[in-house]
Formats: sequence, C-alpha cells, structure tokens
Amino acid sequence: MKEELKPRFIESLQRNNDQIREDRARIIGADSELIYRRRVEDIELKIKRLEREQEGLIDISPLDRNSLTFVDFNPEAFVQKDMELSLTIRNLNIQLEVTQRRFEYLFGKTL
Repeated sequence: MKEELKPRFIESLQRNNDQIREDRARIIGADSELIYRRRVEDIELKIKRLEREQEGLIDISPLDRNSLTFVDFNPEAFVQKDMELSLTIRNLNIQLEVTQRRFEYLFGKTL
C-alpha cells in the first residue's frame, strides 16, 4: 500500500488557532530557554576567568629560577586590582544565583 502524501502547506493552512498557538508557544519557549541557558553559562565562564585572573595576581615569582629578585611588584596596583576583581566576581555570583532561580521558575528545570 502506498501512503498518501499530505502536503505540508495545505496542512499548515488548515490548522486551527489552538494548534497555531501551541506551535508558536513551543518555538518561543525553546528559543527563550536556550538563550537563558547560554546567558547563565556566560556568567559562569566570566566568573571562572576572573577567578583565574585574580589568582594570577598573586604570582610574583622571580624573573627566573636562579634570580632572587621579583618582577616589579606594585602593592598599590595589586590591592586595587584585587579589590576590583573581588567585587566584580561577587556581583557576577549574585547575578548567577538570581538568573538560575529565575530560569528554574520560568522553565521548570534546574541548570
């Protein structure tokens, strides 16, 4: 038996309002969820990179293994940069927490 082919265009025209709304809702929901998830991942990545940068600030190794002198170290600049990074990381952690909770509320899923 040969299956009867149903033209997609005609089927689309024959859909009722409920079917159209359901299709649109599914598409909008999927797109929004994906974008939200990516934003959360972007925040997580920023936090990791800033934490690495902050750890890098405390690396004041000598110029080489035979040297006893350290790379030019400016304590004032170190403190300023460390404080800036700490505040930025703190703010991003708050943003991450709020965004994750909102994602769970909106999409009923945990990240």
